[in-house]
Amino acid sequence: MSVVDFDLSDRDFWARPMGERREAFDRLRRLDSPAFFEEPEVSFAPKGPGYYALVRHADILEASRTPEVFSSGEGGATNIPDMPAEFAEYFGSMINMDDPRHARLRRIVSRAFTPKMIKQFETDVESAAVKIVDDLLAKGPGCDFVTEVAARLPLKIICDMMGIPERDYGFVFDRSNIILGGFDPEYTGPDLGQLAEKLLTAGMELQQLVQDLAAHRAEHPTNDLTSSLVNANIDGEQLTLQELGSFFILLVVAGNETTRNAISHGLRLLTTNPDQRALWLSDPEAYTGTAVEEIVRLASPVNFMRRKVTRDHTMNGHLYRKGEKAVLYYWAANRDPAVFEDPERFDITRHPNPHVGFGGPGPHFCLGAHLARREITVMFRELLRRVPGIEGGTPDRLHSSFINGIKHMECAF
Repeated sequence: MSVVDFDLSDRDFWARPMGERREAFDRLRRLDSPAFFEEPEVSFAPKGPGYYALVRHADILEASRTPEVFSSGEGGATNIPDMPAEFAEYFGSMINMDDPRHARLRRIVSRAFTPKMIKQFETDVESAAVKIVDDLLAKGPGCDFVTEVAARLPLKIICDMMGIPERDYGFVFDRSNIILGGFDPEYTGPDLGQLAEKLLTAGMELQQLVQDLAAHRAEHPTNDLTSSLVNANIDGEQLTLQELGSFFILLVVAGNETTRNAISHGLRLLTTNPDQRALWLSDPEAYTGTAVEEIVRLASPVNFMRRKVTRDHTMNGHLYRKGEKAVLYYWAANRDPAVFEDPERFDITRHPNPHVGFGGPGPHFCLGAHLARREITVMFRELLRRVPGIEGGTPDRLHSSFINGIKHMECAF
């Protein structure tokens, strides 16, 4: 049983004020060994044996570097209860796999990101950011920064990369909100008993969208990523349609949600730290790189990933038994005072900054980290150049244990 008087598996814990969350994780880091929690109860999966909460930076680095012990494929990485078989068809992407299956998929997908394609999406990010700020200025203050700015950029870039037409942007946005909506009734409704059906329906609809596009691109290829993936032949290997569908879900959900939340948190951090805004504005060339890393560290858009232990293993003085689960809390590791001096302080000059906002080192480090950094960089460069006084109001936070999200935030300028 846990040795603390709060429960990370309690849905209400993730609706508490952020100060209470910080205090809770501070207490967990000070324990002599990782705290153990019962698993959350969900309607679509049997309750498992419980899990250890890894909250120290050192633990998360070591677990990430030893995937042969801390498995992503045994039951899935993106959920604490084991993923039911029917979910794997839509959400069984490479993030929920171990080698050699993980390495095979990552190899095929990585080879599709050619230098020409990377150059094209970097150009597209710049033009998209200009258009978004144009529209923001035309709309005026008082609008929702999340939906009008932060969410639009990654959604457009990922859909354009895949060749998804603009008429389907809203469809993709809505389905990705459902998949990562957590316990939030705005996205998943008040009846958690229907959550499984809603998740599976959203996954099926996104997969069908890209599979229909893939079938067309197989006969009529263009220069988009779907064409590259459906026609890729890497050492005689190709993605199946199911693998392509799962990768698309991973791309639109992970790439859209995480970057939009980093941008949203970034504006709030600038609003509550005017000295750092002034410093960034004083020399954007000098500070943008470190500012973006600091935003990702404090935003930590993905709260955790889960691993299952494949064999008895001692790590940092604690024995983990085969079959046990460990949850890697990146949000907590990014605030570990053993690594980050004054960890709650927003410091755009912080260097080095060994955060795990894109995951820990090892095979599951975020494939889209370069694109995410580029989008955050370009969006803030455009905002600070043209709307330097923009501020974000009180965030309306997502009720989720998995995503550190902001649903809505009014902006003023």
